[in-house]
Amino acid sequence: MIAAAALCPAPPLLVRELTGQAEILPDLRHACTVAVARLVACAPDVIAVVGPADLTATWDAAGQLDLAAYAPALAGSVLASPDLARRVLASRVLASSVLARSDLASSALASTAPASPAPASTVTPTATPAAGSRARAAAAADKRPVLPLTLGLGARLLDKAGYDGPRALWSVAGSAGPAECARLGLDLAAPSERVALLVMGDGSARRSVSAPGYLDERAEPFDTEIERAVREGDMLALAALDPVLAHDLMVSGRPAWQVLAAAIGGTGLGANANGAPRAEILYSEAPFGVAYLVAALSM
Repeated sequence: MIAAAALCPAPPLLVRELTGQAEILPDLRHACTVAVARLVACAPDVIAVVGPADLTATWDAAGQLDLAAYAPALAGSVLASPDLARRVLASRVLASSVLARSDLASSALASTAPASPAPASTVTPTATPAAGSRARAAAAADKRPVLPLTLGLGARLLDKAGYDGPRALWSVAGSAGPAECARLGLDLAAPSERVALLVMGDGSARRSVSAPGYLDERAEPFDTEIERAVREGDMLALAALDPVLAHDLMVSGRPAWQVLAAAIGGTGLGANANGAPRAEILYSEAPFGVAYLVAALSM
C-alpha cells in the first residue's frame, strides 16, 4: 500500500558538486529537501524511487550517479549511497515481488536484457556516449551500476534526508504509454508493506524563448493543469495526460506521474472528503524555461 508520495524535478543543478559555491535555485533545493524529509518522516517500510529513463527496469540500490556526463572534469567522481550492503537485500524483496507480478516490467527487461542477463534488480545498461570513455572506465572499475539521472538524484535526496532504510529504484521508459504506466503503478502499490513513492521528473522544457525547446504557447497551460491535478489530488487527470502532447512539450515527468496516479488512485485509499490524497505544493516555477514542481502528498 502507498503511505505517502513526494514529487521532485530532476535537473542536474540539484547536485551541488556541479554548481560549486554558487547558490543555484536555493528555493528549489530547499523545497526538495522538505518534500523528501516528509516522505521519510512517515516511516515507510520501503521507499520506491520512480523516474523516467530510456527503459523500464529495476536498478540495484547500490547504484551510483556518475557526474562525468554533466561535468567531464569530474570523471571518476560518483555519488553513491551509504550503508549499501545493509539495505540492498531488503530493497530487492520489494523489487522482486513487483517484478513477479508485472507483465510490463518483465517484458521490458526481456527486450533489453543481454545474452547473459543480470538479475532484474541489478540492470546495468552500458554508459551512454555522452558520458565518455572515462565515465565507462570509472563505472567498470567501481563495479556498481550507473543510475539514470532521475534515480541517481532521487537516491541522493534520500541520502541527504538521512534515510538508510530499504529502497527500490524503478525507471519507466519515456515512451511508455498510460496503460503501461498504470500497470506498473498498480504493482508498486500491491505489496502489503507501507511503500512511500519519490517521483522524479520535470515539466515542460518549452516555457520561454531561452528554454531548451524554445517557447511553445501550450506549455504553460499544460504545466498549470499538472499543478492543479497534484494540488487537488486529481489522479484521474494525471492518468489522462496526453503522451503525444507531453512529448511535444518536452515534459519528461509524464510517465512517472502516471505511475504515481495509478499507484495512489488504484488503491482506493483517500485522505480527504473527496477520496483524494492531501497535497501541498512546495515549489512551482519555470526557471530557465523549464517547469519544476515539488509537492508532498499524504494519504
